[in-house]
Amino acid sequence: RSARTRQAALRSLREAFAGRSLCEFLLERRLTLADSLERCLRKGKGEEQALAGAVLTLLCLQMGSGAEAEQLFRSLRPLLVSILTDGAASPVARQSCAAALGMCCYVAAADPE
Repeated sequence: RSARTRQAALRSLREAFAGRSLCEFLLERRLTLADSLERCLRKGKGEEQALAGAVLTLLCLQMGSGAEAEQLFRSLRPLLVSILTDGAASPVARQSCAAALGMCCYVAAADPE
C-alpha cells in the first residue's frame, strides 16, 4: 500500500520486462497489470507516475501490435494525455508519460492518426 512498495514493484517489473520476453505471461495478466498501472498513474506522484509510464511502454512493446495492446493503449491514453498536459505534474512524470504515449501509439494504435 505504501508508495515505496509500489515504486519497488514498478522497478522490478521494468527490469523484468526489459530483460526477457514475457508475451504469454502478459497476455494472461494484462487486465490486472493495466488496472495497477492506471492506479499508479492516477493516484501516484512524481517518480511513481514516471515508473508506471516506463512499465506501460515496455508492456506495449511486449504485447506487440495486436488487439490487446490496442485496447490497453485506448484505455490509458486519456490518462497519459492528462498527465502530460498537467503543468503541476512533475517533469519526470510528464516526460515518461510523453514517451509512453509516443511509443504505445507507434506500436499499438491501429488508427494512423
